[in-house]
Amino acid sequence: MSRIILINLLRFVVLVFIQVFLLKNLALYNLPVCYPYILFLLLLPFGIPNILLFALAFITGLAIDAFYDTPGLHAAACVILAFVRILFINITVSKEGFDNEPEPTLSVMGFRWFFAYTVTLTLIHHFVLFAIESFNLSGLQYAIGRFLTSSFFTVILILISGAIFFRRKERK
Repeated sequence: MSRIILINLLRFVVLVFIQVFLLKNLALYNLPVCYPYILFLLLLPFGIPNILLFALAFITGLAIDAFYDTPGLHAAACVILAFVRILFINITVSKEGFDNEPEPTLSVMGFRWFFAYTVTLTLIHHFVLFAIESFNLSGLQYAIGRFLTSSFFTVILILISGAIFFRRKERK
């Protein structure tokens, strides 16, 4: 159990560091912004209690908000992501599989499931983030452009990291 906590703590620190110090000011033509920090929330174990998941999502969002000077934007988007994560996992994963498959990784769940999981949760997170950020109809076209391009680049980065860091395992 302490190994899982240590791995997730290290994952949190590394992903927030990458987000804040490497990707914060990196944008192509001021449109796509990659948000790989959501990978921390995506890879939390299946059996995590919902209240802890919501608390970790809120803390993750606040940590990013502190560096981006966006009070509550990322925190709100992360809490919505946590809610949709619970729904997605309840719909697509059987309850008895939690003991054999502790984390929703690419190597454990397979490419098709992990791709659908990543795309769905990234789209929801980015939609909420950019909808709250623009909050008006005058910049709707710009917000949709940022939403789509940022989602694309974030999903690509998450899939690449999943392919690099996770070993292929046999599913039962």
